[in-house]
Amino acid sequence: MSDSNSHIDSDERTSSSRPPKPSLTEQPLAWLRRTIRGLWNDALSVYYANTPIWRWLKSGSLVFLGFFTWSGASLLLSYRPDWTVLTYVMAYGFVLILWGPLTHFVILPAVIRLRRSGIRPSLRPVLRQASKLNLTVFFVIVIVLGTAPIAPMTLDFTGAVEGDRAPDVNPDLDCVQVDGVVECELSDPTGIDHVVVTSGDREIDRATDPPFSMAFEVDELEEVVGQQQFVVELRDEEGETIRRYTRNLSGVPEA
Repeated sequence: MSDSNSHIDSDERTSSSRPPKPSLTEQPLAWLRRTIRGLWNDALSVYYANTPIWRWLKSGSLVFLGFFTWSGASLLLSYRPDWTVLTYVMAYGFVLILWGPLTHFVILPAVIRLRRSGIRPSLRPVLRQASKLNLTVFFVIVIVLGTAPIAPMTLDFTGAVEGDRAPDVNPDLDCVQVDGVVECELSDPTGIDHVVVTSGDREIDRATDPPFSMAFEVDELEEVVGQQQFVVELRDEEGETIRRYTRNLSGVPEA
């Protein structure tokens, strides 16, 4: 009798010492946490990889991603200047082109060397948060440039409107600033009936006779995504737009 009781007691102790099985709802959550933790650890391993081949691979990938993000956002913004969120996407790509190589060729190697050296204990917490500080500075620069774009960041794409004659009409548009006035002219007026210049929702100039010279005050230009901007539209006899040019005042040289 005592043997059977002791056997039952030992089974109860064994069963009570076992951890409870996760429920059906806990199993997917536990798997998701493990997966996210594993992906994060893998990302950190790649981020801190400091061999020369890894530096080139990471920098090249970021330059590639940054260039296509920058140029793609600039192209869309040329067609849809009212999509102001694209300026932040454009800024992200522009900064990434420069910040990627800077991070993996300069910042990370310096942080790793400082961590391995006998640096003062007061700087160790800063070095442990170096990656977060680096990302914070990166996104602050992106926000600043997205809010107030600079001239090197803006790309002008000339969009051709669909039409049978659109591919044949492709003159160069040359603009200069002279004493607070923007003067523009076309290299070839062939196939153009008239030219309209707008800024924002307002028409600020119209040229109806070749060679279609245009002139308007700088003060007439409205700001679009933080920069004074104007649009030059080449139109045919029916008033249809053949070709459109978007220019920022910051990109127009002074004579």
